[in-house]
Amino acid sequence: MRIAYLDCFAGISGDMFLGALLDAGVAPQVLHEAIASLNLGASLRIEKVDRSGISSTKVFVLDGTHVADEKDLSEPQVSQTKNHDEGSNTHVHDHNHEAAHTHSHAEKKSGHHHGRHLSAIRKIIESSTLAPQVKQTAIQAFELLGASEARIHNVDVEKIHFHEVGAIDAIADIVAASAGIHALAIDQWFCSPLNVGGGTIDCAHGRFPVPAPATADLLRGFPTYSAEPQMELVTPTGAALIRALAPTFGQQPAMRVQSIGYGAGTRDPKGFPNVLRLNIGESGQNTSTDTVAVLETAIDDLNPQIIAHVTEQALQQGALDVMLTPVLMKKGRPGTLLTILCDPDKVPAFERFLLRETSTLGIRIHQEQRSCLSRSHRSVTTAYGDIRIKVGSLAEEEFNATPEFEDCRTAAATHNVPVKQVIQTAIAAYHASKSK
Repeated sequence: MRIAYLDCFAGISGDMFLGALLDAGVAPQVLHEAIASLNLGASLRIEKVDRSGISSTKVFVLDGTHVADEKDLSEPQVSQTKNHDEGSNTHVHDHNHEAAHTHSHAEKKSGHHHGRHLSAIRKIIESSTLAPQVKQTAIQAFELLGASEARIHNVDVEKIHFHEVGAIDAIADIVAASAGIHALAIDQWFCSPLNVGGGTIDCAHGRFPVPAPATADLLRGFPTYSAEPQMELVTPTGAALIRALAPTFGQQPAMRVQSIGYGAGTRDPKGFPNVLRLNIGESGQNTSTDTVAVLETAIDDLNPQIIAHVTEQALQQGALDVMLTPVLMKKGRPGTLLTILCDPDKVPAFERFLLRETSTLGIRIHQEQRSCLSRSHRSVTTAYGDIRIKVGSLAEEEFNATPEFEDCRTAAATHNVPVKQVIQTAIAAYHASKSK
């Protein structure tokens, strides 16, 4: 099984995540193409830098007017402007990772920084040519940011007005990270407890202790700690990406590490490597046996469109799997058995989710053991482009080899051929490569 471990001893931010992804092996073209698809005029500059003696990758986002590396690209600072009109908005600003209220060159000249509502950001991403799963992750990250700000200010999420977080550089930051995440084709993400740093930060409403309000809300329920240096280490964007990933927290699991990436933050404090480390490899066991929680409920009075929505939302919120089974209920009514598999520590969240989002009056909850084959990805070259193959193995013996459907669907659309033809070609190419 292909797994990844994020070592957040120096926290996490959007640009650190991008650097770690690239340093661990994501092709730069993946990120360049993702940003180009937004048609916002943004681009990336990638450099090797030194952080306390560690060679790491630093990513700079260019928005056509300035280099957005003089600040952390995605640390919202919140200021709220109110008037007597009920339509007033909550405005979300960035604050500098090094000092509050440092704005871009463009903003200094104009005195105003263009902002966007969540609906506008969502439209930009949905209108792009990004793969559906990349769009989903990027939109989810922004929705998480918006939801946190809405809770903090007690306003509707659609009234949240992102200023620099809605600017070109920050949108590129989140979208590129989402593209890199899916390019790695990780089966399961793991993460260390998060060092949030210490000290205070200056926000529009005054001085706040680290972490900032939005970050603190996004990290709710996650293992965190405060250690040196006395500065902000986890940004709201970093926290939103972690929440979107829904990793398993704890010490690094048993794994055969194949690649290590270091993503650099903007600052370089003396004696402290301000980097995010990303380890990628195979699970240390040929099969993994773990305990999963099973939540299920049978429903016969809910709109099927809502059931489909609940399925999508459960997967976005970290469910391991969601299944829908047609069943015959009392009085001969056709119904649907909705089953969610999740990590045991997520049972309370999914229990509340089902009770809130469906018409059920009760949920059955139990735990089961599951055994999983070791999974890995290999790439084969076909007449329709490179296709990833997911391989399931036990004690080095391959039991299953299946082309990634999204790769096949994209290739089929590009070459105007049936998707089954691409799948068959990929399987044939995989077996041919094994015989060499």
